[in-house]
Amino acid sequence: MPHDLVIRGRTVAPDPWRYVGVLSADELGEPLPEGPVAVPLAHWLENGAALAQRATPVGVWLKPDDEPLRLAGHLEGLALIAVHFPKFTDGRGYSTATLLRRRLGWRGELRAFGDVGRDQLFYLARAGFDAFRLADHRDPRKALSAFDDFSVRYQGSVDDPVPLFRKRLAEACPRTDHG
Repeated sequence: MPHDLVIRGRTVAPDPWRYVGVLSADELGEPLPEGPVAVPLAHWLENGAALAQRATPVGVWLKPDDEPLRLAGHLEGLALIAVHFPKFTDGRGYSTATLLRRRLGWRGELRAFGDVGRDQLFYLARAGFDAFRLADHRDPRKALSAFDDFSVRYQGSVDDPVPLFRKRLAEACPRTDHG
């Protein structure tokens, strides 16, 4: 991935992570590259204890058809969970992010990577992603404005669970506790 940049905290920064096994399972041979690495879910489930002993951070990445709930009980020691979007038209990663945040309570970095573009960023953030590795041909600096595309959000979501109608109702009828 040539540009080696990631959007994190709505800023662009160098990305030290290597996503091992995306192109070929042969990449998972020993030894793994130095530095922070993210390995496929199946590899983490089989080798998590040994990987947790590395001196550098370890993360896991999920394919669109991976079951994110398989990570239940295996989150300890993970520095990153990344979700691969092999095609921008594959939306399964949005559900994966929501499951990781809501059901598993993942509070660490949740990254979208692969064929990710500017038009997806706002919605990916709503689903729970907080870091984004855009497709190589896309400029992450130009994509930052995507987070400001919409000023009002009607539905509740991972990033703001209270829907707009409830917020307006609370403003119109403030509760008073006379305890």
